[in-house]
Formats: sequence, structure tokens, C-alpha cells
Amino acid sequence: MMKKSKKQGNALALLPLFVFIFTFLGAGIILNDFYAFPSPLAVVIGIIAAFIFFKNTTEDKIDTLIKGCGDSKIMTMCLIYLLAGGFASVTQAMGAVESIVNLGINNINIEYFPLGIFLVASFLSTATGTSVGAIVALGPIAVSLADKSGASLPLICGSLLGGAMLGDNLSIISDTTIAATQSLGCEMRDKFKVNLFIALPASIITVIILLYLGLTTETSAVAINKGNYEFITILPYFLVIGLAVMGVNVFATLLIGILTAGFIGLVGHDFSVLVFVQKIYEGFISMIDIFLLSMLTGGLAALVAKAGGIDYVLHKIKARIKSKRSAQMGIGALVSFTNLAIANNTVSIVITGNIAREINDEYHLSSRKTATVMDIFCCIVQGILPYGAQVLLLLNYAGGKLHFTDLIMNTWYVVFLFLFTMIAINNRHWDRLTNKFFKV
Repeated sequence: MMKKSKKQGNALALLPLFVFIFTFLGAGIILNDFYAFPSPLAVVIGIIAAFIFFKNTTEDKIDTLIKGCGDSKIMTMCLIYLLAGGFASVTQAMGAVESIVNLGINNINIEYFPLGIFLVASFLSTATGTSVGAIVALGPIAVSLADKSGASLPLICGSLLGGAMLGDNLSIISDTTIAATQSLGCEMRDKFKVNLFIALPASIITVIILLYLGLTTETSAVAINKGNYEFITILPYFLVIGLAVMGVNVFATLLIGILTAGFIGLVGHDFSVLVFVQKIYEGFISMIDIFLLSMLTGGLAALVAKAGGIDYVLHKIKARIKSKRSAQMGIGALVSFTNLAIANNTVSIVITGNIAREINDEYHLSSRKTATVMDIFCCIVQGILPYGAQVLLLLNYAGGKLHFTDLIMNTWYVVFLFLFTMIAINNRHWDRLTNKFFKV
């Protein structure tokens, strides 16, 4: 492989990364399912390509791969994934997810179905850290409510999609939050506060619009099957969110959350001690894909970086950076295009994390704001991708009665989130206002 100066890097060194991306993308197109081909294996193919194309010795490449896989940031990220999975599994087993859904659905007035679905999805995805989980739990209910009441199906599904992406972006146990904060080296609570300052006005405007539409839209009476819920089962979610915002170590926060949920489940006879332990392990297992993906992507990134690929990307991006604002826009654009290519917001952050960290440090940006920008741009793109899991699920639940364009045109929250993110990047007073308001 031809060598270039370290400053300019080597474009050919990016080839293994493109092999990974096009393997993942190509398999998704051919199979008509972007989640059918195991993503960790796509990374392995990229790693094999690196071993073939790069000229270093095999021992040197193996050493670089292992160091990249075992990087402290990558390992920290992976361990947090495991604990987040354990927490999600235990809380679901003790009825927390069911309680949230029933609590919201039981108290939604007919004319405010879209608003109610948005609020329930927002809390559920924030508490559980997954937009897909919120859509799986609420999608069939939302479609059924629209059919029975005569309410707008695109509006209800758009509200569900917006609420799901709100929580995916904001949650402290979301894969994207974990990846962004670990990549940029900032505290979760600080990223949460900065993120909230952007997401909150977007969500408030969305609520106002949905409230207005509820007042002006005609609906039919519909009987809703009432489900049971217990407030105590939701307590672990509030506890974890509160501890994280207070600045308690994320490992301690999630461990306390798991133990609290386990205690409530044991007292409520939802499971035995043995089942409790098994549920924790089931949560670990549910995170194996993202665990392996992050670890192997770290190894691939290390190989690409050593060959000059990261330096090449940095050189090209820096040539277009004129200010801190353009630096943040460059990071947002980079992670967005990556997400467009692979339809996975978490992996997009993992892939671009090192580049974002380099730009962040060189231009003296706020790491918490850069982490927020990365997370938001990924969630915005993921929320409007016609081949993203979230959109595909909703279109599937609608059974052909919902068109992609109608869905996106009614996803108000994503639109306002983008607008407020652009304001936050381009308004020089935004950081000062954020720091003053939250004292971060």
C-alpha cells in the first residue's frame, strides 16, 4: 500500500471500512431486511479485508486488532451495554413496561390519541433506552386505536415514531447515548442536560401541535380494553434516571436499578431468585450483538487508523472547517451519512467516534455538546430512514394502510428536533445559556 504523510493520511486505508459498510448495506438490500445479516460478521469481513490489503506483518496487524478491540473506551461501553440489557430484562419481567403502556392507554381521551401515544412512547423509550422496544410495545395498539376511532393513522404512527426517537436520543441507558458519551469522554448527566435543552422545546412544540389537532379533529367513540398497572413497578426507571442526573457512576446506577427492580419483582412474586438471575443473564445475552459489534468495530477502526485512514478523513473534514460551528456541523454530517449507509445509529456513532473526538479536541469544542450533536443527528436520520427498523416496523403494523411519505410528514417531533439542533449549533449564545441554566 502506498504511504502518504501522516497529516494527509491514506484514502486506500478506508477500503476495509467500506467493505464492512457495503457488506452490511448490500446484504440488507438483497435480503430486503437490514437486520437479517449479522452485523458483527460484516465487521469481521471488513477485518479480513484489512488483513489482506494492509502491508504490515500478520503479527503487527493482530496486535493492532487486539489493542483496538480491548481499548478502555470500547470495553467500558460494552460493559455498560451488558448492565443496561440486564436492567431492561429485569424491569420487563417484573411488569414495568406493561404498567407504563397500560397507565398511558387507560387514561388517553379519544380525541387526544396522537398526543397520548407520543407521551407514552416518549416515557417508555426514555425509561427502557430503546425506540424499537417502544414501537413494538405500542405499534399494534396505535394502529388499532386509529382504526376504531377514525383518528388519522399517519398522525398516530408519526406521533409514536417521534416519541420513540425522543427517548432513544435522550435516555441515559440508550445504546446511542452510551456510545456517544464514551466516544467523546463526557459524563452521561452532562450530555443528558445539554440534550434536554434541545429536545425539551422540540417536544413542547410537538405537544402543542398535537393538542391543537386533538381539539379540532373529529373522532368516533371507541372502547379501550383496560389493563392493570402498578406504580411501584415503574419506580426503578425513575430511580435510574434520577441517579444518573445526580452524577452517580453509571455502573453503580444500573446495578442499583437492577437490584431495585429485582427486589420489587421478588416481593411481588413476579419471579423467584433463580429466575431473577436468569433474567439478568438474558439481558446480557440480548446485548451480545451490540457488544461484539462495538468491540470488533473498535479493532477495525484501530487497523484503519494505523494505516492512515482516520488521518485522511480528518484531513478532508478539517479542510472544510472554518469555525467551531462548522466543526460541529461536520461531525453531524459525518455521522448522518454513516447512518444513511448502514441504517444503525449506534454503530454509526461507534464508527465515527474517534474522528469526532479528534475534531472535538483540536477545535476545543464542548465534549458534552458534541456527544449530543452526534446522538441527535443519528436519531433524526434513523427516524426518517425508509429502511430503518423503526419505520419498517410501523409500516408493517399498518398492514399497507400507511405510506412512508405520510408517516414522515406527520412525525412532527423529528422536524422540530432538527430545527432546534441547528439553532443550538449556529447560535453562539446557546452554550452560555445552557451552562447557566443547568450549571454544567
